[in-house]
Amino acid sequence: MSQSVPIHAVVTSLSIIETMAHADGPIGVSELARSTGTTKPRIYRHLRTLVDQGYVTQDPLTDKYLLSLRLFHLGQAIAEKTEFLSEARRIMPILRDRAKQTVTVGQAEDNGVRILDISRFRAEFEITTPPGTLFEFHSSAQGKIALAFGPKRLWQKVENHPLRKRTEKTNTDVARLKEEVDKIKKLGWAVAPEEVLIGINALAAPILDGTGMLAGTITIVGSVQYLKPKPAPELIAAVLDAAKQISTRLGYREAAAG
Repeated sequence: MSQSVPIHAVVTSLSIIETMAHADGPIGVSELARSTGTTKPRIYRHLRTLVDQGYVTQDPLTDKYLLSLRLFHLGQAIAEKTEFLSEARRIMPILRDRAKQTVTVGQAEDNGVRILDISRFRAEFEITTPPGTLFEFHSSAQGKIALAFGPKRLWQKVENHPLRKRTEKTNTDVARLKEEVDKIKKLGWAVAPEEVLIGINALAAPILDGTGMLAGTITIVGSVQYLKPKPAPELIAAVLDAAKQISTRLGYREAAAG
């Protein structure tokens, strides 16, 4: 059993949300107070916060409250991430064994690409990228894939913030980055030799969903001794094939992308 002390305000807000989720329609303060065993003034304060944060709306005719679609969209995003990981994990070991390199999968966020899972290739020199690691757009193979195939708003983070120079090989020139990303769009893959860590390269490809939108990235990571700045054709083919297999499992068809 957990030894942590619950934060009562959080518990109350969650109770309100769960009660509203099971209600047949808009619900009033008094009914919420009875259902949750909380006073009406406390319920009202929580409701105002939930309204301000966009999770709850108030009916102007009845003054009752109901959940907004924001929670629905959050749940949908979690479901999509779960589906993405489930399908990616089927292919990751195949790519790992074919390329004889460590494999990671990630998804784009507003500030970079978040690593969701890793399939390590056991060798004398192992590369570990723990899930949760966030790679910047400009300096990683995954980030460049996101810029090439993801929503245009991701460029705002690149253009409106100074680009950090992680190594001497890191490109911090936006114009050069745009030229590189244009090439990546045509090639369908990206590399970042020694741009994040000296001696390490990564080769990434996009995973697309049923609508043709970027669902995530799949990447092999290894020493530049084996994964060269210009990767071997068989490694490129392996990554592209893995990305295609996962994309197909997610419902992607080339015709869907137009």
